[in-house]
Amino acid sequence: MENQDEKYMQEALREARAAAAAGEIPIGAVVVWKGRVIGRGHNQTERLRDTTAHAEMIAVTAATEAMGGKYLTDCTLYVTVEPCPMCAGALAWAQIGRIVYGAPDQRRGFSLFSPSLLHPRTTVTGGVLQEECTQLMLEFFKDKR
Repeated sequence: MENQDEKYMQEALREARAAAAAGEIPIGAVVVWKGRVIGRGHNQTERLRDTTAHAEMIAVTAATEAMGGKYLTDCTLYVTVEPCPMCAGALAWAQIGRIVYGAPDQRRGFSLFSPSLLHPRTTVTGGVLQEECTQLMLEFFKDKR
């Protein structure tokens, strides 16, 4: 499972790098179903002028379109940074089966506010490629300041 998690987190990191290249906060996400990426996204809040255009939201929208329905119970979301409460709420409504994140978000991560935001059957794994995910964020904000 660990190698699989790292493999798909690398995909999320590719999305995060695309966000950084576009001047967006470098967070990337992919949704995987039965070993296949069915949704991907990266932050696009600046480009779309939409505060809800987080990587997770874009990836979930693509995944539900691919699945032909609103529930993602058999899917795993890989995201480079712990989801915020807004995204956690959306993931609960989508009934995502599993969330795997890289770096914790010590300011706005959902677990700081209410770990129960997620669907009761959703499992969470944190810290996958944490150092690489954290470094990408640190470099982005260092360059901005």
